[in-house]
Amino acid sequence: MSEAESYDHPDVILCPGGPMLLRGDHVVQDAEGVAHRTSRPVSAVCRCGKSASKPWCDGTHQVLPAKLRPS
Repeated sequence: MSEAESYDHPDVILCPGGPMLLRGDHVVQDAEGVAHRTSRPVSAVCRCGKSASKPWCDGTHQVLPAKLRPS
């Protein structure tokens, strides 16, 4: 096992035009500084800033014009 593999951290996947997916245990801090701990297998974090359930993605990015979606 390499040194990088020995750290316990979630996998992060950026979905083009969509959310950031986190796999594994993690804590997400929202804009107000509130920490949200989750141990769900996969969590979707909003990157467009328009979700009604921030910090989590609610799919709102799908109805935004392409120029307003995260890259």
